Amino acid sequence: MRDLWAMPVTLSDFEASAHATLAADVFAYLEGGAEGELSLRQNRASFGRIGVLPRLLADCAGGHTRTTISGQPAAHPIIVAPMAFQRLFHSEGETATAMAAAAQDAVMVVSCQTSTAPEDIATIPGRRWFQLYMQADHDSTMTLVNRAVDCGAEALVVTLDAPINGLRDREVAAGFVLPDGVRPVMLDPLPQPPRPQLQDGQSVVFDGMMVFAPTWVDLTRLIADSPVPVIIKGCLRAADARRFVDAGVAGIIVSNHGGRVLDTVPAPVTQLAAVVQAVGQDVPVYLDGGIRRGSDVFKALALGAEAVLVGRPVMHGLIVDGARGASQVLRRLRDELEVTMALCGCATVEDITPDMITAFGGDPISESDS
Repeated sequence: MRDLWAMPVTLSDFEASAHATLAADVFAYLEGGAEGELSLRQNRASFGRIGVLPRLLADCAGGHTRTTISGQPAAHPIIVAPMAFQRLFHSEGETATAMAAAAQDAVMVVSCQTSTAPEDIATIPGRRWFQLYMQADHDSTMTLVNRAVDCGAEALVVTLDAPINGLRDREVAAGFVLPDGVRPVMLDPLPQPPRPQLQDGQSVVFDGMMVFAPTWVDLTRLIADSPVPVIIKGCLRAADARRFVDAGVAGIIVSNHGGRVLDTVPAPVTQLAAVVQAVGQDVPVYLDGGIRRGSDVFKALALGAEAVLVGRPVMHGLIVDGARGASQVLRRLRDELEVTMALCGCATVEDITPDMITAFGGDPISESDS
């Protein structure tokens, strides 16, 4: 057992400790972004261009972080994002993450590429959503959906921004490959689509990989057939967000896949307000990407997010000290959010309004800036 006094404190501390602990190729897989990693860096840097504007002499006695997430009561607005192959980072993998989420009353999104069977994760109490990549045929997609729902998934998080893998240069340079014994256990039983036979002059991407990419028709069919609400992940455009609402989604996650798929796309927090404005009160909007401080959570809520998703920092905690480390990361974020709320005069998350943030330099953040 680790010495409690030697444990990391901040999320940056956990990241540094994880870096020192993990094999270089696995750390490159976890931390790497697409191509030049400009979007990866902007995900964090964009929060630094937003300031908080405290409201003084507010009565915050009895304050709390309680809220609702997807219509259900929640202790706080912090969700564990889907992260693949967690047994790369700890022998107990997704089971340990589920224990950490349960200990901190956090919703956990189980990855479609979980390295632990969902039936095993389901033995841990707690609220769970399931991340879904739509498959080449609808029957295979529904096989995944039904298995996830049988294991307690309250909602599907359909990830749409990665129909093919991005080019992750850092990961390739490190020579990362999945080790024996770590695999996407939910995908193993599914039939593999036939490999297109390309003719001379045809594109590997457009005539090969993208042949089976999902379309609006596939999403509409999934929404109609799903036994649980469908939330989409990967939206950055207000026009797309409005179309998702019209298609019947139950929520939208503004995300650029942690900067791992397409480089030079904007940081999600810069697009959040525009998406919130586009959908109005029709569905909740969530933010994923770049959260490293409780003040970042505060800023996202001020811009209209119902909650935020946090991925890599939870894995850093898992690497350092298993379920306890991941739990400490979640607790630290919540503690920092509470301190930010109190010092800004916000007793509840409902008090976190757009006037609580400002651009550094004194200029208020407008819709066009966001």
